[in-house]
Amino acid sequence: MEHIGVGLIGTGYMGKCHTLAWANVRPVFGEGPATRLVHVAETSAELAAERAEALGFEKATGDWRQLIADPEVDVVSITTPNAFHPEMAIAALKAGKHVWCEKPMAPALADAEAMAKTARASGRVAILGYNYIQNPIIRHIGSLLDLGTIGPVNHIRLEMDEDFMASAKTPFSWKNEAAAGYGALDDFAVHPLSLITTLFGPLARVFAHMSKPYPDRPTFDGGRRTVENFDIASILFELASGIPGTLAVNRAAWGRKGRLAIQIFGSLGSILFDQERMNEVQLYTTTDECANQGFRTVLAAPPHAPYDRFVPAPGHGLGFNDLKTIECRELLNAIAGAPARVIDFDRGLQIEHAVHAMAASHEGQKWIEVGTP
Repeated sequence: MEHIGVGLIGTGYMGKCHTLAWANVRPVFGEGPATRLVHVAETSAELAAERAEALGFEKATGDWRQLIADPEVDVVSITTPNAFHPEMAIAALKAGKHVWCEKPMAPALADAEAMAKTARASGRVAILGYNYIQNPIIRHIGSLLDLGTIGPVNHIRLEMDEDFMASAKTPFSWKNEAAAGYGALDDFAVHPLSLITTLFGPLARVFAHMSKPYPDRPTFDGGRRTVENFDIASILFELASGIPGTLAVNRAAWGRKGRLAIQIFGSLGSILFDQERMNEVQLYTTTDECANQGFRTVLAAPPHAPYDRFVPAPGHGLGFNDLKTIECRELLNAIAGAPARVIDFDRGLQIEHAVHAMAASHEGQKWIEVGTP
C-alpha cells in the first residue's frame, strides 16, 4: 500500500497517542505507506470537529458508524472505554477495515471471543494496544533469554502499580464500574500478562485474590457511589512451560506512577526491569568472576533495535509515545504481510482467558485452569 487512510474513534489520552504514532511512523522509520488522518469520531459532532482541527484529521463525525462506512478509511484506531470495544471492532472488521484497538479487548469473555472470531473470518489485521512489549529493552531481555544468558528460568515475579486510585477523595469514574470489567485485572494486569506471554508463552493455571481499599467513592454531584470492581489483585500462576510466578497489581499504590516491574530468576543469573526506568535493565550473571559479581545496568542504545531509529546515541532514552510509534510500525508490517511483533486478537484472547480465570479463582478461592481460545 502506498497510502493508508486512518480513522480514529475516541480522542482522549490514548487517541492522542495513536494520532502521534500515525503521524510519526513514516518519518521515524523512513519507509512504509504514507498515512492520511482521514476521519475522527467523538461523542458529538461539535467535539469531533474541535478535535479534528486540533489533531489534523480531514473529516469529523459524532457517529462512529459513519467513520467505519467511509471508503477512504483503511484502518480504524479504537481508543474508547473498554465496554465499547466489541461493537466497534466487530463493525469495523465486517466493513473490511483493519483494526488497532486499545487493551483490554472487552469486559465480557464472550465479547472478546466474538471479536477474535470476527477477526479470523474477516481476513483483516486486528491488533491490541500492548505497546510495552515494543520497548527495545524488552526485546533485549528476550534476546538474553534466547541466548541462555541467565540459564533456565525457574521463577518470574511481576508487579504493576500506579496511584491514580490511591486517594479516598478521588471521584467515582467509569473505571470503577462493573461494566468496565474486574478493575485492576482488566485495567492493569493485562499489561504484565502481555510481557509474560511475549517472553514465555501462555499461562496454564492461576490462584488469585482481589480487594478494594475503599468501598465507595464521592460523585461529582456531591453523593457517593459503591465501587463495583477491585483496585488490587495478587496472583500465583504457573506457565504452560511449568515455570511458576507471582503477579501483583495495584491502582491505589501511593508513590507509584507507572511501575511495571518484572524480575526473572534463572540458574545462572537474574534480570530486573521496571517501566518507570524504561531505558535500562539490570543484569546479574554468575559467569562473571566471583569478586566482580553484582547487578550491572545496561542502558538502551542503538544496538537495541529499533532504538536506533529514534536516537543515534546510547543513554538518551525513549518515551511512552515512542513505543506507540513502534507498535504502529509493527501494525503496518502485519498489514503488509511481513513478520510483526504484535498481540493480535487471538493472542489477546489468551490474555482475556487468563484474566477471567483469575476472577473465577478469586470467586472460588481455588486454583483455576486457564482456558484456551
